[in-house]
Amino acid sequence: MTTESNNSLLKNATYISNELKSIANKVFNGYRISVEEGITLFEKGELNFLGILANFVREKKNGNDVYFNRNFHIEPTNICVFDCKFCSYSRLLKQKEEGWELTIEQMLDIVRKYDGIPVTEVHIVGGVHPKMGLMYFAELIKKVKEIRPEIHVKAFTAVELDYMCRKAKVSYKEGLRILKDHGQDSLPGGGAEIFDEVLRAQIAGDKCTSKEWLEMHETAHSLGMPSNATMLYGHIENYSHRIDHMNRLRELQDKTNGFNTFIPLKFRNQGNQMSNVPEASVIEDLKNYAVSRIFMDNFNHIKAYWPMIGRSTAQLSLNYGVDDIDGTIDDSTKIYSMAGSEEQNPSLTTTELVELIKQVGRRPIERDTIYNVVKDYSQESVLN
Repeated sequence: MTTESNNSLLKNATYISNELKSIANKVFNGYRISVEEGITLFEKGELNFLGILANFVREKKNGNDVYFNRNFHIEPTNICVFDCKFCSYSRLLKQKEEGWELTIEQMLDIVRKYDGIPVTEVHIVGGVHPKMGLMYFAELIKKVKEIRPEIHVKAFTAVELDYMCRKAKVSYKEGLRILKDHGQDSLPGGGAEIFDEVLRAQIAGDKCTSKEWLEMHETAHSLGMPSNATMLYGHIENYSHRIDHMNRLRELQDKTNGFNTFIPLKFRNQGNQMSNVPEASVIEDLKNYAVSRIFMDNFNHIKAYWPMIGRSTAQLSLNYGVDDIDGTIDDSTKIYSMAGSEEQNPSLTTTELVELIKQVGRRPIERDTIYNVVKDYSQESVLN
């Protein structure tokens, strides 16, 4: 649908307020919406209206393509020095009998398991363990690259990195340079949670600050290490907190252009200290994706993490601004299954992912971590 036809549609839609029509006109004509307008979309925009705007932006940026990659996760440990109230995954040192600690060799065995399999990325994240420091992980990455030189290593949240650097008594730039020199290629987006300082203190007060998270990613970008960005939503925050969070990311992206994608992460309430907080509905999930796509105008991609929201909602999200549903995962991440997500054994084959995308009329595109096209599956079947 063209900008002209979209404008005509809105002009004749009497049920849409003039305030929302004004925002829509800005979106259709390629202008950035303000913080206040972002909050208005959350508060007053109906889901179908938001879907039209988000899909317009999504298709303008990425056409009908939906991206995925072939990846696997290594989670070195769930032992963690931090006590985040929303986390169902980690265990404190005093609870270590309930957790796990993989050795270097056990982690390398996971890499070796994929010999001959065309995976392009290994994603390494876990708890913050006091015995697993900067050089420990630098050596791990070096050995991963010795086994699989071509694989992209996306590793360590800003929370993990902040702890490593502080413990090693090095600056963020020095720590990241060491990891890069040993083979690390990019950063995941975890640990952002919610940037509002008051809320962050309530749900994750002992981990790195919002300012430190942003500084870590800005430093990575300055070293040529791209990263992802996330936001934990659906807990005790309100719409203004979400837009504030997105705006801080949008401002950093204006400065560095180093983020690959934005990933809204749904709060799940099982097995954590916030189990009294009800989870967001599917409608709220879709609304959040849509507003994210509209507001984050300088992010090329919006990702729905299918193990977190389930396959059906992931398919729906493709009509609400999402153009990426992550990867094959291969049953190697426990972060969301331990919190009660729909996907208790999160694994999809490439064939299943391609079919999931085709079922909703989109083009399945296998990508690498930085969105280079590996293969277009829209015109062919998949055997593995």
